[in-house]
Amino acid sequence: MNGIDPEFAALPLHELADAALSEARKSGAQHVDFRVERIHGQRLRLSDARLQSLVDTEDAGLAVRVIVDGTWGFAGTVDLTPAAARAAARQAVEVARVTAAMNTERIELAPEPAHGDVVWVSAYDVDPFAVPARDKVELLEGWSADLLAHSVVSHVNADLYQVKECKFYSDGATTATQQRVRLFPQLTVGAVTAAGFDDLCTLAPPAGRGLEYLTGTGWDFPGELAELPELLAEKVRAPSVQAGRYDLVIDPTNLWLTVHESIGHATELDRALGYEAAYAGTSFATPDKLGSLRYGSELMQVTADRTVEHGLSTVGWDDEGVASQSWDLIVDGVFVGYQLDRRMAQLSGFGRSNGCAFAASPGHMPLERMPNVSLRPAPDGPDIAGLIAGVEDGVYVVGDKSWSIDMQRHNFQFTGQRFYRIRNGRLAGQLRDVAYQATTTDFWNSMQAVGGPQTYLLAGEFNCGKGQPGQVAPVSHGAPAACFAGVQVLNTAQEGTG
Repeated sequence: MNGIDPEFAALPLHELADAALSEARKSGAQHVDFRVERIHGQRLRLSDARLQSLVDTEDAGLAVRVIVDGTWGFAGTVDLTPAAARAAARQAVEVARVTAAMNTERIELAPEPAHGDVVWVSAYDVDPFAVPARDKVELLEGWSADLLAHSVVSHVNADLYQVKECKFYSDGATTATQQRVRLFPQLTVGAVTAAGFDDLCTLAPPAGRGLEYLTGTGWDFPGELAELPELLAEKVRAPSVQAGRYDLVIDPTNLWLTVHESIGHATELDRALGYEAAYAGTSFATPDKLGSLRYGSELMQVTADRTVEHGLSTVGWDDEGVASQSWDLIVDGVFVGYQLDRRMAQLSGFGRSNGCAFAASPGHMPLERMPNVSLRPAPDGPDIAGLIAGVEDGVYVVGDKSWSIDMQRHNFQFTGQRFYRIRNGRLAGQLRDVAYQATTTDFWNSMQAVGGPQTYLLAGEFNCGKGQPGQVAPVSHGAPAACFAGVQVLNTAQEGTG
């Protein structure tokens, strides 16, 4: 089992926390919490089997958050010394006092049990930062060269993004030391023909795994890469879709993004209450609808989860010392739950946070951020072939691409990587220029069949944006394949979208 990075563990973490907590309380804070973070990133980019860039980044520092007489205060520094921690604590208290005159609502936090001194490390085998960059470049070069050997492939781009996030949190009652590793590999093949340009990306999702992900644990990269050139050749020859209403069988490699945009963000309580309006706005799923809104068909079961293995949003404790949990958002198609941090939980009478506070760096205040939000498979549901067999006239959608959604998470449009015509229960070749359009509740209420566990995939987003100033956070979404009846399909070439 992996342990906390030795360099991070060697920092005087408890001494820094003691200095900040005692200074903030001495200065008048009624609540104080403290973080030290070090986020190491590395990104490799290759074009046509040649290395274009190799960038290593590190963001390290400490942060102090306080509540003074019902007002937030916050300060951070890159100086990891007890003197700097005390200074940051005093500054956070001063910020709270200066901004108190502008505060229109008293800040109170829902209680959370003390968890003591705890340690958590995400599930991975090979630390990507323990492997020389040259080895990773050579692997991507080899994959790229193999793809370029096919006549249909004009260009290959390869990208590998890796992150190791070490975090220490203390509020006096809970002291949590945590480490997460995640990575996102992606290869894109392009074809330049007389008709124009087409491309396809690998479907492998980002994952909370180590470098073993590239060598057979969790995804068959050699198998997928071997299929890409012929899939691209078929896409180049494919006819354009005729716009209209079709039954859609949506692969989990596409459906995860629809879950993210139309359910994940829509069930953030700060959006629903109007406290958050950046990055596509608020939410139609307001508190008056909780427990009564028919979000989707009775087949729809959606959970929020901070505990699932290899999830990008999986942690042991959040950035307010709340233990990770799993809970329901939608049961039998009915909207029953929200994502909460301690402030939103207290404000709305939920009693306890479900652990959704996260800060993107030591220079940011924690925001209410998405857990791993997933559509559950039907325990005895069909495989993908079985879903397709039940469709007379439809389209099978594979892979994610572009998306658009309105300011209340209600009207949306999604495209994908590949599309197949379905006729009389069978695939009848690829299509081009497909987008599907619906409102959130109409779409999910049209779900007429849900695939079984054998169709389930944990996919996700490496950098989900929220807030002002903007923050990014990783999040996974599980989904099975599913069938939707009578969904509006657009021809993107005719509509001018892509």
